[in-house]
Amino acid sequence: MGAPFALKGFVKVKPFSGETAHLSNLARVTLRQGEKEETREVEEAILQDGALLLRFAGIQSPEAAKTLKGAEVIVDSEYAAPLKEGEYYVEALKGLQVVNAAGEPLGCIADVVEGGGGELLEITLIAGGVRLAPFRKEFFGDVNLEEGKITLIESWILE
Repeated sequence: MGAPFALKGFVKVKPFSGETAHLSNLARVTLRQGEKEETREVEEAILQDGALLLRFAGIQSPEAAKTLKGAEVIVDSEYAAPLKEGEYYVEALKGLQVVNAAGEPLGCIADVVEGGGGELLEITLIAGGVRLAPFRKEFFGDVNLEEGKITLIESWILE
């Protein structure tokens, strides 16, 4: 979340997806600042120049809005950006079991982090340790959310 905007306590939000139209009807969001999470009621949402301006219940001034700067805004899946083929929500990937082509478990996705060339999967290995692997079709094949598995094509990437 960005800096306060205007005098009524709005904050400026730039969605990761770059899309804002689907967020105009937000009723409530979860705000995450470090380890702290809180649910906030949205009193007003305005779309403006590719950004979203939000005003929360209990936040009526720029000074109060400033306390929210840097918070991550988490919305319910009903408000999430529509996915294109081959796209996944980060939260859906977390916890997936990573298996090799033979179906043998190698580890589990702990997180998805932004790297210079795209997303990196943070994988906690069964053998111990943590590795980062580029989330690209050259390295990962089938993503099966129903079974909770993702197939790693090139196991050497975890060495």
